[in-house]
Amino acid sequence: FPFPYTPYGIQEQFMEALYGALEAGRVGIFESPTGTGKSLSLICGALSWLRDLEEKKQQEEARLLEALNPAEPGHPGGAGTAGDPDWITAFVQRKEERDKVDRLKEEQIRRKKREDHLEKIRHNVQLKYAAKRKRSQEDETKRLLQLSKEGLSQGAGVDVLEQLDHNEEELILAEYESDEEKKVISGLEEEDDDDLEEEHVTKIYYCSRTHSQLSQFVHEVQKSPFGKDTRLVSLGSRQNLCVNEEVRRLGALQLINDRCMEMQKNKHEKKSDEENEGKKRRVSRAICPFYSYEQMQFLRDEVLVEVKDIEQLVTLGRETKACPYYGSRYAIPAAQLVVLPYQMLLHEPTRTAAGIKLKDQVVIIDEAHNLIDTITCIHSAEVSGAQLCRAHSQLSQYMERYRKRLKAKNLMYIKQILYLLERLVAMLGGNVNQNPGCQAVSQTGTVLKSINDFLFQSQIDNINLFKVQRYCEKSLISRKLFGFVERYGGPATAVKTNKENQKLAGLQNFLLTLQQGSDKEGDPPMEADSDQLRTASPLMQIEGFLSALTNANQDGRVILNRQGTVGQSSLKFLLLNPAVHFAKVVEECRAVIIAGGTMQPVADFREQLLSCAGVDPARIMEFSCGHVIPPENILPIILCSGPSNQQLEFTYQTRDLPQMMDETGRILCNLCNVIPGGVVCFFPSYEYEKQVYAHWEKTGLLTRLATKKKIFQEPKKANQVEQVLVEYAKCIKRCSQAGGQMTGALLLSVVGGKMSEGINFSDDLGRCVIMVGMPYPNIKSPELQEKMAWLDKTMPRAAGQAPSRVLTENLCMKAVNQSIGRAIRHQKDFASILLLDHRYARPATFNKLPQWIRERTQVKPAFGSAFAELRKVRTSVLCTA
Repeated sequence: FPFPYTPYGIQEQFMEALYGALEAGRVGIFESPTGTGKSLSLICGALSWLRDLEEKKQQEEARLLEALNPAEPGHPGGAGTAGDPDWITAFVQRKEERDKVDRLKEEQIRRKKREDHLEKIRHNVQLKYAAKRKRSQEDETKRLLQLSKEGLSQGAGVDVLEQLDHNEEELILAEYESDEEKKVISGLEEEDDDDLEEEHVTKIYYCSRTHSQLSQFVHEVQKSPFGKDTRLVSLGSRQNLCVNEEVRRLGALQLINDRCMEMQKNKHEKKSDEENEGKKRRVSRAICPFYSYEQMQFLRDEVLVEVKDIEQLVTLGRETKACPYYGSRYAIPAAQLVVLPYQMLLHEPTRTAAGIKLKDQVVIIDEAHNLIDTITCIHSAEVSGAQLCRAHSQLSQYMERYRKRLKAKNLMYIKQILYLLERLVAMLGGNVNQNPGCQAVSQTGTVLKSINDFLFQSQIDNINLFKVQRYCEKSLISRKLFGFVERYGGPATAVKTNKENQKLAGLQNFLLTLQQGSDKEGDPPMEADSDQLRTASPLMQIEGFLSALTNANQDGRVILNRQGTVGQSSLKFLLLNPAVHFAKVVEECRAVIIAGGTMQPVADFREQLLSCAGVDPARIMEFSCGHVIPPENILPIILCSGPSNQQLEFTYQTRDLPQMMDETGRILCNLCNVIPGGVVCFFPSYEYEKQVYAHWEKTGLLTRLATKKKIFQEPKKANQVEQVLVEYAKCIKRCSQAGGQMTGALLLSVVGGKMSEGINFSDDLGRCVIMVGMPYPNIKSPELQEKMAWLDKTMPRAAGQAPSRVLTENLCMKAVNQSIGRAIRHQKDFASILLLDHRYARPATFNKLPQWIRERTQVKPAFGSAFAELRKVRTSVLCTA
């Protein structure tokens, strides 16, 4: 198959199968364990198909124009239908042909105009210089204005400056800019720019898990043959794309979103509103200087003519004084390839807000091994009792202050929301008028309810939640409330309460008192965890919970978690059927490709996601290809017993036994003696890893291990992971260069932790990966128990097994497959993989290993034969070196 580019030695069959899936409009499940090579091959195959599609479309247009262009005025018509005369039929036929010709010509003109415009931007450097010159002039003007204000404040006093800003703001002339200057700066001159904004071309949406993975992928696209000709747009959240330092400093995503929307509102708000509210009190109403339509159009053009990742987009936004978050969205219609986190694509309100239209487009979801969990998390919601009480307090004061200026419908909906908040707090056993940190919950524990039962028992079944949700969206009430609390309730970034009573004046003190509840004398003000930063308006999160309650009764459950006090208790919505939110994606798109390095087991995707979404089984295709490494570069071993013939079975009942932990330590000591470089050992949980480490330390086994490998532990905090990895890599490099008794490092990690996904332990960083036991999920979890019960009720039995049993097995093996795939990262890499549990040898479990590992796996009943194989491989590697 004549592909122009086959990166990283990936199989040509992979791209051929992908091309066929896109051509036939399939829903494909693709597996290829080759890291970046797999991701880039997905796009190379997809862009090859897109290029061919555009060529075919243009050829078809030309053929139709040639065939339909009426060369002869007396075009013969056939016999009329339904008794119509021939001349009427001929007239109708000619009119339809003329309309079709006009549509095709208009489409050609729009396409030519877009291509000419982008080509002009690409080569016309003068426009860039003009825009930079304009921005430098604006910066200079702002600097002079600031200097004049500072001088005025020093000379005439702060009061005079305040009076000037307030009373004479309308007397200052607005910045003058002629129409000719606008045209030159924007680079549009007399051409109409509407086509670029409205027309959506056929495109590919490429999704992955994190911004770092997307940036890595974009860099590979830049180096590929498609890098110069592809119109690529990178999308992200405000947290990643905002260039306004004042907003970025807020840190939390919800605060950044709220402040951004507030600044936009300020930009479009009339001055009269400000005058009415600000006569007695000067109100600071910040406007984002980067939200300039003209500059964002310029940034859009720059994005379309050259491939840029998130970091380059942010740099460009700072240079052009334009918002990358909104500027990148303007580039979506004309783009061919849109790169975005898959949370943004899978959540319909976010997708709509971003202007993403999936009709007849292609979606590629990479790193899709946890796609079901992601959809479930996106559409689940949780609110605490403290948030509910705080929202009720803030909204009550907002209504009281502006009651006379609010219309009747606004008051009606606000009262409905207040009633909803009261009933939700009552379901937790509390009262909104009292301090949530002081209200003890009489019956603690976790209770699960269906949506309908929850609505009836909380007495909110008579309220139309769809209308309330629509009102919240249209009225932006949560953002209005955010501005209200920001203005009168303290700092904009957060509301802090301390154990000591704060002496505040005016409305701020009044709000704080109500926020803490109507405390009796001697009551402590709020709970101890209130020292942590909290968003100024929790109503947005509550809106998400109310929205979740509009799901169908059978698709979700409400979890009431009553703990200690009302403030510590919470309400959580759990989505049971992720297919209801994925169905629209597969229905609208021309083709959907679900891809990953280790997709096994794929039964979950077929049954829980695609079949439940109503996808025709004939439309689903699966493709899996082996690894690019030669067979001798990997040695997977299932080890059934240790050096002292202790059977390895790490169940919840046996794994805490001292003899099991001692046997695990003896295995590691023996392996570290013969395996050079880095060894990564995965444990089922942080608690078990901590327990084993403490036991080894007590018995002295840790000291024996440390003579051969320096020991590192995976940190729980995400910001410490990078530092541990750097030290781990430095130690391995130092040991390989210096020689001596110390041969490398041992990294103790956790399945499902920070280092089990997205981390490359390539080459000497991971010469051996060890999996201790089978990381089954906690079946006592209420969420998992409800999910298992729902599957048993809705899904058929597979091969004699209950769906709930299959779920726990699949969750375990997906986690295992992700972890053990960290070691082999490129074509010349090599490593050993040890699975320490005899249960891995069971046929049902064994068959859920990735095919490229399963084909080469050896089952070793005794440790001696496994150790001999490892020594043999080490000798072979040293001889080759």
